[in-house]
Amino acid sequence: MNLTSRKILDADYDEILVGWWNDWGFTPPPIDFLSDYGLIVYDEEVPVCAGFIYITNSSVALVNWVISNKEYREKPNRSKAIDELIGNLTYLCKKGGYKYVFVNNNNSQLISRFENHGYKIGVTNSTELIKKL
Repeated sequence: MNLTSRKILDADYDEILVGWWNDWGFTPPPIDFLSDYGLIVYDEEVPVCAGFIYITNSSVALVNWVISNKEYREKPNRSKAIDELIGNLTYLCKKGGYKYVFVNNNNSQLISRFENHGYKIGVTNSTELIKKL
């Protein structure tokens, strides 16, 4: 196992991420909905998981759109890759000077992963609302 992280490139949207969202039964967000600040984690040459950081003009950064390769089931490498992603996203937020990281997610396994990295549960049973202008 050799985990590496890199910035998400525009080409990754069509070549990797759209397929992952479709595999999990989610409608892919439009590319212009996603932040320019994203990371993707690889195990050797295989992309495993990705997520995005949204910067704000406050002390809060947002981490969202965490997604994984549904076909990649190598244990324990998959778990380590997701932990690598969360750790790196968190590190980049801290390095950027943010005091808080806000995560919105309803996947219980992913929520547990974030908790293992020191995140605390805030509001539960929340609803996402989006309006296209």
